Amino acid sequence: MINDDLAPVADSARTWSAWNIAALWIGMSVCIPTYMLAASMIDAGMNWWQATLTVLAGNMIVLIPMVLNGHAGTKLGVPFPVLARASFGTAGAHIPSVARSLVACGWFGIQCWIGGAAIYTILGVLGLFDPGQDTTLLPVLGITAIQFACFMAFWLVHVVVVVRGVESIKHLESWAAPFLIASGLALLIWAIASVDEPSKLFSTETNFAEGQSFWRVFVPQLTAMVGFWATLSLNIPDFTRYAKSQKSQAAGQLIGLPPTMTLFCFIGIIVTGATIVLYGDAIWDPVELVAKMGSPTIVVISMIALVLATLSTNLAANVVSPANGFSNLAPRLISFRVGGLATCAIGVLMMPWRLLDEVGDYIFTWLIGYSALLGPIIGILLCDYFIIRRTRIDVDELYERHGRFAGVNWRAIVALVVAILPNLPGFINAATKKAVFAPGFDLIYGYAWFIGVGIGAVVYWGLMTLMPPASVREATQ
Repeated sequence: MINDDLAPVADSARTWSAWNIAALWIGMSVCIPTYMLAASMIDAGMNWWQATLTVLAGNMIVLIPMVLNGHAGTKLGVPFPVLARASFGTAGAHIPSVARSLVACGWFGIQCWIGGAAIYTILGVLGLFDPGQDTTLLPVLGITAIQFACFMAFWLVHVVVVVRGVESIKHLESWAAPFLIASGLALLIWAIASVDEPSKLFSTETNFAEGQSFWRVFVPQLTAMVGFWATLSLNIPDFTRYAKSQKSQAAGQLIGLPPTMTLFCFIGIIVTGATIVLYGDAIWDPVELVAKMGSPTIVVISMIALVLATLSTNLAANVVSPANGFSNLAPRLISFRVGGLATCAIGVLMMPWRLLDEVGDYIFTWLIGYSALLGPIIGILLCDYFIIRRTRIDVDELYERHGRFAGVNWRAIVALVVAILPNLPGFINAATKKAVFAPGFDLIYGYAWFIGVGIGAVVYWGLMTLMPPASVREATQ
């Protein structure tokens, strides 16, 4: 039930300041998916400021569960899988932790492929090979030997950091954050300086489809924006347990998350607008854009920035959570390092280049699907910690095999299932792109995260109040 990596963090090891937490979020936010995130909003008909404000609103909303759930990590010093034992039970906690871990493994592989693509571009610009002649595909894999080598080179960097432990991630994020912000601002300045009439980049025209309006587009896009970080809202205790204080974790998240996400999405919108003027086409992929800039020096420096951005995001967002989640399955056998290495291995086995080929443009559509699952979990966690237990949890009991939290808390499982059901028909419609269920379910699905959080919390509260388990009865006696 416990190992050194899952054990509560000692006071002497809680060294993360507000800047370390802010740097963590800057490092995670400045990445290619963030840059491309506003594309779906623009494609749906929003103008630049509507898309920018939607990003800001979504991040301010998701910041609330981030800080609240982060409170538990800082107070108790435990990671997400251990915290989940209080509400789901020591065995039941595997459900939310593994669900979160598998999503992270998929994103880990995708980010590794993106980073490898940047390395591939650097080698081509330096003249080490001719990309146009690199057409011989490896059997089964379906990519070239050089592409696979670049992917594995970037993958190996992750392995090195994982072996060095979570403190190395803190130092990487702290050093990378200023460089990543400077790189993003440099790209914005380039876009504004490169066009003859910069005012055209700030057009207020909208392009909604017939029968659509701002509000009909805004709600699902806002939900997708919340879903972008719904994963981290679950496992934020993995990081805040190292925070010096509640002020450090709250201030660090406020400083690091909403401003950085909004700024980088804004940069993506304006720079893409510039590509339409300069190249006659909207280029949302920064790797493709940088390759068009011409100067080898600029291309190499820009690609290094993209590699660093992808590395910092991937390590924090997609390694720490599954490493702890897998470790929680068998603490005596699986440490953080072993769990992290398992994540790295699964990321390769998933062959992310095939995943991108199959879902590529639809990744952000699935964010609502993720939020339909993860929303109920965060609702249950927050209800349990703040309302049921009023932040008072016996940490030692979380690690007892036969303690008050032993087994499965069926109330949490029932609440999770009930909260998912209203969004299931809309999810099936979205996944199949067919009207399998009535259109009304699509409207419900647009609020998936919000509905999930609310129903999950209310049902869990009701069941825990009417039929409290021994852990609650003993705590109130």
